[in-house]
Amino acid sequence: MSVALTDQDKLTLRTAAYGAVTLMAAAGAAGRPHKAATEGSVALYSATGLVGHVLAEKSRGVNLNGRSVAGLADHVLPALTAAMSLLKQRDPAEADNFRGTIMVAIEAAARTHQGEPGPTVADMARKITAALDAT
Repeated sequence: MSVALTDQDKLTLRTAAYGAVTLMAAAGAAGRPHKAATEGSVALYSATGLVGHVLAEKSRGVNLNGRSVAGLADHVLPALTAAMSLLKQRDPAEADNFRGTIMVAIEAAARTHQGEPGPTVADMARKITAALDAT
């Protein structure tokens, strides 16, 4: 099935995906945020299917600026929920693909910390997962 997404739909998916990685990097700011961002981004670039094609496009218009992690989360967490809702309506298999892609990205970002992720990173991963599952 070929799903047509508007430019706004694609922007929502990219904001959600890249925003999730940005939130993970911000949560691990005391550790290695650049490595978290790199590992999470590599996971996003490895996506396949419609999601992979959307994430591979240039990310014009994605606004991940925020004065705080809270400000960024206020923008990204609803985008994650909206992306899942959009994909569930149009192509449930791509919704599963998107969720899986985000989960791999946040796991990759969390693994950049020595040993187990710290409580701040683990909490951010839970918030991202909750936003994905809120639909």
